[in-house]
Amino acid sequence: MSRRLAEGFSGDTAPEGAVVHAVVALGANLGDRATTLDAAVAALRRLPLVEDVRAADPIESVAVTPEGPDAAAPAYLNSVAVLSTRLAPSVLLSYLHAIEDAHGRVRRERWGDRTLDLDLIVYDDLVSDDPALTLPHPRAAERTFVLEPWLSIDPDAALPGAGRVDELLAQLRSGS
Repeated sequence: MSRRLAEGFSGDTAPEGAVVHAVVALGANLGDRATTLDAAVAALRRLPLVEDVRAADPIESVAVTPEGPDAAAPAYLNSVAVLSTRLAPSVLLSYLHAIEDAHGRVRRERWGDRTLDLDLIVYDDLVSDDPALTLPHPRAAERTFVLEPWLSIDPDAALPGAGRVDELLAQLRSGS
């Protein structure tokens, strides 16, 4: 294993020789969304020290802005990929950003329209409040477009610090 890939850029490390499970949310609301998501999953499968990439069938969702849902904006196609990796979390995140960039991602505004959005939701049970890498993703428990596809490929999924994904999704659906 490449020590540099396992160590990361900011001192974070993958557990020595251990394979960890990570969850990546995928979304796109510009261009050929389905083709872009398929290409992003293929790119995840080609990453070094990444294996067993399983992706959920995409679902469509309303765009979310800082002001709330925006039905007038182009709709998103969302999915989730669960994978095993020996990459350090910061290295995995850097690869995610590179995949976004390869698909024309432009960061003009927070939560703006995009060709591709890849969010690292969970990296095993790591909890980090570092602004460069917050884990688990701080809004994952509030997003059905993350929880629903995740649950479809991992019925026993749990979001560290928040609980079981099936229970979180049930709470969101019931409005409680």
